[in-house]
Amino acid sequence: MVVGAFPIAKLLMLGVRQVSRPLANTLKANARRSPFFRAYICQPPAQIYHWFEMKMKMRMMGFKGAEVQPLNEDVAADLGSELLGEAIVFLVGGACILAEYLRQSSNTAKKEEELRSTLDSLQEQVAHLSLTVEELDARLRENNRLVLSLPAQATKETQEPSK
Repeated sequence: MVVGAFPIAKLLMLGVRQVSRPLANTLKANARRSPFFRAYICQPPAQIYHWFEMKMKMRMMGFKGAEVQPLNEDVAADLGSELLGEAIVFLVGGACILAEYLRQSSNTAKKEEELRSTLDSLQEQVAHLSLTVEELDARLRENNRLVLSLPAQATKETQEPSK
């Protein structure tokens, strides 16, 4: 009896998710060292994030018109690289979830197709058996008609045991 296949797809997804964290850390370290990456990839999202976060905090505290000071370049680069790393981990996790969902839906579709084909086969067998029953019923009625049409004397002789 086969218990089930080893969940290799799940193991593969777990491996990909585990690799995404060191990959994100490597990208963050490279982002901090590269001037182009710092200036054009890390700092703009970090400044937007900082501006949005500070605006929300100020509104919660009741300061509506306060000006938000931008972060300096080093802090913005660090924050941007952290955001980049977290985005990579999030995207890899989302991709793993999407892949698992697609795999499960494919398996469900296969099972439904198997059930549908089994049901169709059973319906076909029932229809065939129904025709066979009708045919046998017609034969039985014909035999009963023939037995009833025999002369009454012949049926009495066959029913009485000989002495």
